[in-house]
Amino acid sequence: MIIKNITNQYLIESEENQYFDRKSARIKPVDILRHIVAFANANGGVLVVGIEDNGEITGFDCMNAHKVNEFLEAPYLIDGNVKINYEERLIENKKVLLFEIEPSENYVIKTKDSKVYLRVGDKSKLLNHEQIIQLEYDKGERRFEDLVVEESTFEDVDTELLSKYKEILNTNLSLEEILEARALMKKGHLTYAGILLFGKFPTKYLPNARVRLLKFEGNKMETGRRLNIIKEINYESAIPRIIEDIKREMHSQLRDFQYLAEDGMFKTIPEYPEFPWFEGIVNAITHRNYSLQGDCIRISLYDDHLEIFSPGKLPNIVTLENMKYTRYSRNPRIARVLTEFGYVKELNEGVKRIYDEMQESFLKDPIYTEPNSSSVLLTLENSIVSRKARIEENRNITFDPTTLPEKQLLVYGIISSHPGLNAKQISEILTLKKSSIETAIKGLKKKDIIEHTGSRAYGGYVVKK
Repeated sequence: MIIKNITNQYLIESEENQYFDRKSARIKPVDILRHIVAFANANGGVLVVGIEDNGEITGFDCMNAHKVNEFLEAPYLIDGNVKINYEERLIENKKVLLFEIEPSENYVIKTKDSKVYLRVGDKSKLLNHEQIIQLEYDKGERRFEDLVVEESTFEDVDTELLSKYKEILNTNLSLEEILEARALMKKGHLTYAGILLFGKFPTKYLPNARVRLLKFEGNKMETGRRLNIIKEINYESAIPRIIEDIKREMHSQLRDFQYLAEDGMFKTIPEYPEFPWFEGIVNAITHRNYSLQGDCIRISLYDDHLEIFSPGKLPNIVTLENMKYTRYSRNPRIARVLTEFGYVKELNEGVKRIYDEMQESFLKDPIYTEPNSSSVLLTLENSIVSRKARIEENRNITFDPTTLPEKQLLVYGIISSHPGLNAKQISEILTLKKSSIETAIKGLKKKDIIEHTGSRAYGGYVVKK
């Protein structure tokens, strides 16, 4: 929000929310501090003084109202540098005071008595000690990966993996010296980053530092007697090993899509281009919030899409809106080592390239969300659903093919991109029974979407003009 763009109607009628609050001028000026601090520790917001919670404008001339200057002086009681813009304005001949609070990106804001508040919905929530520490992790003021695990020793290290890293670095340092040089070991004890990158058994110290791969039958997860998990694998080794193991398994699980090229030869393309799903997995492993141990990274494969779930919201200055162009790592030491292994991309090309490669493969854009504002979810839709929509867009079709039944949709996609095929050829491409294809063709003809051209023996189907 920008103060000058906020209308009086918004100030009076809008419900209080994550970014907006109203307070009476009768409250103690010091009481607005919790809201200013809460907005600063979240995503910023606007506080208006002089309007009641119900939207009634009472201003500063009502009984028991404090003076404007008292409210303007209140922010000086905040511990930390908060950027605040002010504006006084008249609404219905009554003065109100607006505070526009900008978010604090790199450190936690506190009141003078060391209390920390965070804006959650329409409330300014007082945080406890554990929640304050978590907020410090989120803002990069404190890094979980740098904490030393006192119970750990060099005996916990996967020396074979560390030796491979030594070869990559082309250094004469000993294995212990490499860990110390990268701040992954201090005084003989590993940090959490050291354990995650080179530990024999990382889950010994971080039980949910694992990746769970799930494959489902169908397009959504079922429960109870309808439980539809057909494959489940847990990966619990060091991060570089997890990445390689998952990459191999993903290649074995993902399907291929056949099509007839212009040269008349059948060609095979993968269900998804490799880079988007692999980069999505690497990003989840690299940037997840490892201080949150209530959940693990999950990769869920469905018939029509895949999901990559990572605990912890987007780090620091990264948002859903700017993530294609903003580079920031919650775990810079882990990111550096994985960059040297060749997994993490430099110059922030990774996320942008995910978008580019999905588009080049005629697939829908990836979808990033933050479920419950406490995790990151990447969804990739596969060729079975998305490619025919892109084909249809390129051909300016006047109806929405995604409204067709699934088999008709598949057949329509093939005929759109490769006109002239017969039922037998289409069944070979889609690896479906010919009778099933003929039923779908019959339905498309009935809807006046396709037609047969040429002779009965040598002709094929095309989309009607």
